[in-house]
Amino acid sequence: MVKVVSVHSFRGGTGKSNTTANLAATVARHGHRVGIVDTDIQSPGIHVLFGFDESKMALSLNDYLWGRCSVEEAAYDVTSVLHGVGSDGQRPAQMGHRSAIYLIPSSLRAGEIARVLREGYDVGLLNDGFQELIHRLDLDYLFIDTHPGLNEETLLSITISDVLLLIMRPDRQDFQGTAVTVDIARRLEVPKMLIMVNKALSSFDFDALKAEVESTYGAPVAAILPLTEEMIQLGSSDIFCLRFPDHPLSHIFGKVAEILMA
Repeated sequence: MVKVVSVHSFRGGTGKSNTTANLAATVARHGHRVGIVDTDIQSPGIHVLFGFDESKMALSLNDYLWGRCSVEEAAYDVTSVLHGVGSDGQRPAQMGHRSAIYLIPSSLRAGEIARVLREGYDVGLLNDGFQELIHRLDLDYLFIDTHPGLNEETLLSITISDVLLLIMRPDRQDFQGTAVTVDIARRLEVPKMLIMVNKALSSFDFDALKAEVESTYGAPVAAILPLTEEMIQLGSSDIFCLRFPDHPLSHIFGKVAEILMA
């Protein structure tokens, strides 16, 4: 049974794409076939984490949405990243035989982004594309990296999700915005909703913060991610859990991945 996981934040800058990439890679390494769709069409970027050369991006999600190709043609096999060498010079442990990861990026061309802003696109076609990807690529998990805030695409992603993972920072604006998303998700009857608090300072009382968030939204906190110097230094140039597999932050991603796979 395929599981669709939408990763969303009400505001930008929460680390949503980094979280999506790390969780997707972790799930894939457990022996699953994983797809990632970058539906943040107005400000795409998750491809950078996979070292994807945009000059080689012949086709993108935009091309599918405007009838230039099938959605499968816009999917790139990036499984090779799972074999990367960590910071200690060691390769990750052996993967499952089904381990695979596919990325469907959005275009970085200014003209393509401008067209989206000017004309929009058929959101229904996006849903058709999700289902086609699942079938054609024989996926076990589909991760949707959404656009921050709330729009028609976000509502679709929430509606079709088996799991909605909300990313927020310990910031009052994030607290308010996340409340709006939680309310809408409940109205849409999302089967499972989880919250991750990112970029928490080490001086914070993590237990108290978790209790506050769970009390505020009535939803479980899957993890609180500390603000990590190594993550900042990496600068989205790689997938953290693959570069630093033994880092405490990578272990946290691993625990959240286990929750998603349960």
